[in-house]
Amino acid sequence: MKLLRPLPRTVTRPLSFAVLIAWVGCMAVLVNRSYLQASPANLATDLARYGPSAIWRGVYYRGEKVGFTVSQVVRTGEGFELQEDGRLQMTLFGSTSAAAIRTTARVDERFRLRSFEFSLDPGTGAVEVRGSIDAPPQGSSGPHRLTIAITSAGGTRTEQRDVAEAPVLTLNLSRILASGGLTPGARHRWMVLDPATLRNAPIDVEVGRREVVRVGDTRVPAFRVEMAFEGLRTTSWVTDTGEVVREESPLGLMTVKEDPERAQGLAVPGRVQADLLKASAVVPRTRERIEDPRAVLRLRIRLDGADLSGPDLQGAGQQVSGNEIEIVDPRTLAAAPLERDLQPYLEPEPLIESDAPEIRAEAEMALRGVDGARARAERLTRYVNALLEKKPTVSLPSARDVLRTKVGDCNEHTALYVAMARAAGIPARIAVGLVYVLGAQGAFYYHAWPEVYLDEGNGRGLWLPVDPTLNQFPADATHVRLARGGLDRQAAIVPLVGRLEMTVLDLEQDPAATPIIVGREQAGLPPLAPAVTRARPDPCGCDEP
Repeated sequence: MKLLRPLPRTVTRPLSFAVLIAWVGCMAVLVNRSYLQASPANLATDLARYGPSAIWRGVYYRGEKVGFTVSQVVRTGEGFELQEDGRLQMTLFGSTSAAAIRTTARVDERFRLRSFEFSLDPGTGAVEVRGSIDAPPQGSSGPHRLTIAITSAGGTRTEQRDVAEAPVLTLNLSRILASGGLTPGARHRWMVLDPATLRNAPIDVEVGRREVVRVGDTRVPAFRVEMAFEGLRTTSWVTDTGEVVREESPLGLMTVKEDPERAQGLAVPGRVQADLLKASAVVPRTRERIEDPRAVLRLRIRLDGADLSGPDLQGAGQQVSGNEIEIVDPRTLAAAPLERDLQPYLEPEPLIESDAPEIRAEAEMALRGVDGARARAERLTRYVNALLEKKPTVSLPSARDVLRTKVGDCNEHTALYVAMARAAGIPARIAVGLVYVLGAQGAFYYHAWPEVYLDEGNGRGLWLPVDPTLNQFPADATHVRLARGGLDRQAAIVPLVGRLEMTVLDLEQDPAATPIIVGREQAGLPPLAPAVTRARPDPCGCDEP
């Protein structure tokens, strides 16, 4: 098959869209009513680079329109440039915004990746990820060098990784398949880099039989291609020239080839709200209702649908045995001999810019006059909670950008807290999992929160979960940790959405517990100006239905 000309086709497997939809579960922790909605608002993006040969696709969630993608391939002197833009229209706290995703990949004549740019803009400013791949010298069996630069309003941070083989993006995957020929029964494995999460992991591809697929008013013959990436399974229908005409992804996401006008038309009905909340909620089977998460002294659950064998699930008040998890009130945790290797939890990393001057200055201001590890960790919890406006945000949460915009959901609160804690010399890391949210039914939603290491003196210390989003120090015993780490680990729990089943086996509550309310003044912050202040239903930003 000759592929030495510009090809008007691209793969639009919406992994990034899947992650964004899953984050609505975290948003529900804040408002318990986040939803997608139609809007004629200006998309505020420049799509002028796409010509008449570009391929447009509508993005649907459970049959309802939520966005679109557009893509094309441009011939270059060294191969091809693959271009793709995507939009996800969202209404957050009553104001409509369009999360914009842009990807450009440069490949050689065989569609092998050489460099890429990826950006995600939630309306508060884009975070850009640029990458380049340097192959080992000819005849050498050494690793490929992957250089990644992450740019936000706060600046640029660069890192290098050695990878055994050159990764691919989902953007050039169908071209690699087409260049080798689509043969039913063929199986392939490549390393895929997801620029939305900076995760490099294998993808397994199996080519199925040729089927006739309905696309609009026409029917197109295409091969059914099954893909599995980090637990996310996607089914695509790919023509023998490499064009993806339809794709079905996790969480009810689907992309379908459409004409430009239809693809760009956004008409998201209100019932998507209920679908999103239902998909992201884990409603436990229980004989006793959780009346107040802060009152939970001990929680023992059975969790089906997830692999609970990882080491991240043990410790910090949580113990796992088989498919059972027991969590105790972190206020009862006792210190143990000091851990030795805490340096990784003090170092800056991509999007956790603890060495940035503004992060250091903010941490110093927040903790001025506060002594003792426990008191400093608590002050920081109250400070970050009071500093940030509780607003669901579809973004790659850079701590520097969060400090600049001062808005966000659990991801933003956690990124800023961890960066400020590390800047202040307090070891900190990110936990992701589930947390209980009060409501008419009561359910667990996907969430992120920090864990900090407290040196209690006399050679003893402990890891303590805290929650600046919900203004909890320490975090309550309904925080069920499923993983630790940054965006790559958060993406790892996306396949669990809609699959988890929880049974409460034992619940011990303290009827005397009362909520802790701390405002900006108590956190050491000046009152908000009247123009910025807005009413919230409760101090932690969680709406009751």
